[in-house]
Amino acid sequence: MKLILTHEVTGLGAAGDVVEVKDGYGRNFLLPRGLATPWTKGGQKQVDALTKGREVRSIKDLDTAKGIKGQLEATAVKVEARAGQSGRLFGAVSNGDIADAVKAAGGPELDKRKIEVKQAIKTTGSYEATVRLHPEVLATLKFDVVSA
Repeated sequence: MKLILTHEVTGLGAAGDVVEVKDGYGRNFLLPRGLATPWTKGGQKQVDALTKGREVRSIKDLDTAKGIKGQLEATAVKVEARAGQSGRLFGAVSNGDIADAVKAAGGPELDKRKIEVKQAIKTTGSYEATVRLHPEVLATLKFDVVSA
């Protein structure tokens, strides 16, 4: 199945990319969530226009992303969550919680969909997350989860 991505999908491509995926993945996951639209000739013309515009913006965005990367890696972030005496959280820390904590610590405003955490955070301690700022720029965000 040939699709045009409308949002960035990790491991597949960025918005505006034309991808070939298995029918079930496209029909059951990408299309219902609005992450892609079916490919058509008219759609291909729109993709070409988007690609040209993205190339022009990409140079400016790359410099900005590198600046934000340095700012993120230098920021000390603490995420507060309710926890029991043993340090186990009541629930888990979400990407939205991390984005809010970065903003509260004086860092840049992040899109929660750009934050990738390797495992579910269910205890207090120090963790790392990867923030996809640009297709070529990944920032490593170190943060502490503390009891509120």
